Amino acid sequence: METLDVVIVGAGLSGIGAACHLEDRCPGRTYTLLESRDALGGTWDLFRYPGIRSDSDMHTLGYQFKPWKARKSIADGPSIRAYVEEAATDYGVQQHIRYRHQLRKAAWSSAQNLWILEIERPEEGDTLQLGCRFLLMCSGYYDYERGYRPEFEGLDDYEGRVVDPQFWPEDLDYEGKRVAVIGSGATAMTIVPNMADQAAHVTMVQRSPTYVVSRPEEDRLANTLRKILPEKWAYALTRFKNVQLQRFVYARTRSQPREVRDRLLGMVRAELGADYDIDTHFTPRYDPWDQRLCLIPDGDLFEGIREGRVSVVTEQLARFTKSGLQMESGREIDADVVVTATGLELKLLGGVEFELDGAPIDFAKTWTYKGMMYSDVPNLVQTFGYINASWTLRADLTSEYVCRLLEQMESLGAEVCVPRLRSEDQGMPERPWIENFTSGYMQRSMHLMPRQGDHDPWRNTQNYAADKKMIRKAPLEDGVLQFER
Repeated sequence: METLDVVIVGAGLSGIGAACHLEDRCPGRTYTLLESRDALGGTWDLFRYPGIRSDSDMHTLGYQFKPWKARKSIADGPSIRAYVEEAATDYGVQQHIRYRHQLRKAAWSSAQNLWILEIERPEEGDTLQLGCRFLLMCSGYYDYERGYRPEFEGLDDYEGRVVDPQFWPEDLDYEGKRVAVIGSGATAMTIVPNMADQAAHVTMVQRSPTYVVSRPEEDRLANTLRKILPEKWAYALTRFKNVQLQRFVYARTRSQPREVRDRLLGMVRAELGADYDIDTHFTPRYDPWDQRLCLIPDGDLFEGIREGRVSVVTEQLARFTKSGLQMESGREIDADVVVTATGLELKLLGGVEFELDGAPIDFAKTWTYKGMMYSDVPNLVQTFGYINASWTLRADLTSEYVCRLLEQMESLGAEVCVPRLRSEDQGMPERPWIENFTSGYMQRSMHLMPRQGDHDPWRNTQNYAADKKMIRKAPLEDGVLQFER
């Protein structure tokens, strides 16, 4: 059986970033990336719907070690994929990727101090076994094989075409057609104005509103700084500025939610005018950042509404009809195409089956260690970014930590590192893995996630400043993380 120092699962934004960190900080380590699909890029290669783009600025969604050079800060999917591919090429990561390799089972052997991996190879029609000393899960957080779709009454009666954004058909022709998009999240907010460029009309059908924020597609300061400063300096300054802005806005939503709410709604009212029904269509029932804010570049959704190419219907959907949708009020929406932008289905650790010395691991019964590791589970780190800031901020911190950890293990002659509860940690209050976040896609799967405690290092803070102290600066030998031969 082939045995490697590190196996990274996933060749998307997180996995490629982790491999680049390994190349830079831990040269000489043997590693591979297992990618179930036939291309790198993860989300940015999978999703192909109209207008696919980031919902964070690329100066914070980009890697800390690789400046974002394009003028657009709110970037389209193909540009982001090209950026990830360029990073892989720059750091020599491409040669380490094994495509069409799906990890199905990971079993820890204490006798060998190894993860024994069972990997399905559909093209070869066989299963490969691979050993690794350290396993880094970078497979994202949602199911690549299916999205979330509620049960729709009357779906079989509908004579038009139903499209799932996660599996956008290349042959879809919607020019001059009536389109209904079900949903009010980031995907719907992207699809609606982009389809409206060709469709006869697009109706966004939402059960309840979402906070919507318009930001310039280009970061004027970033583009100016690049003209007068070295590229890395300009990127670092812009990144710092945007991180601080994210922190300020989020903190304000926690301390002054009413003030932020009024400010956000005032911005929408300025875009759509006093006569538009903001209360019905753009005023959520929750406080800002209890769910993610929806970012739209240069107000494209508002522009579509002003020009009459887009309309919003806020009401409970009753059923599909032969020609479209019927709302609970009886109102009918005719549609030649219906797009179900109804959300993601979460998948913990890529749906991999985990065992520890022959016994199944129930991660819901573990405690999260710094939001990256699991109590009593050795040599395993999961990359999971922020829900209230850019994903890659935390992915970079996680990769840095893994490299520090590998170097520390080598210096100590340790083969195993595992977080274990101390006596003072016993009986600490249980908290959900992510607190104060009410989005349906997260709440549907929270029971599968590990618990967090009320003190470090058993917290999943979702706070970049706190994480830099706990992950980047805190000593590795903290009395919780045990290093064993």
